[in-house]
Amino acid sequence: MESRNVLLADAAATQALGRELAQQWLSLPPGPRPILLLQGDLGAGKTCLTQGLAAGLGIDEPITSPTFALAQHYTGSAAALVHLDLYRLEHPAAADELFAQEEEEALALQALMAVEWAERLSFVPSGAWQIALELLQPDKPEAGRRAWLG
Repeated sequence: MESRNVLLADAAATQALGRELAQQWLSLPPGPRPILLLQGDLGAGKTCLTQGLAAGLGIDEPITSPTFALAQHYTGSAAALVHLDLYRLEHPAAADELFAQEEEEALALQALMAVEWAERLSFVPSGAWQIALELLQPDKPEAGRRAWLG
């Protein structure tokens, strides 16, 4: 993935970016593919971006934040999705352990793995795509957001 800075006007633009990233991910050669690490404050658009990823993978079911379940698995027509949310795991060791378990599952399924609150991990997985989302005006989500991809 090329490093870039993108302005996203609304939720539809955020989901469109997710669909674009899913298509880039799908176009990679078979074998281990990058994990997507999503960072940003509450309400910055991490789950919205993941909804776009899911649409790009051909997943029809509703995508919600797995904050309480910690992980959700979805099957799409193009690929599966493993969606983690590490928000509730304040200790890096707990986040690392869940990540390792779900990474193994994602590899077995050849699934795209999207990790919300990736900053909870004690490390950055090799080759991961990092996406940071930020509201342009924190008190006005409708003003849009910025995404840094790298």
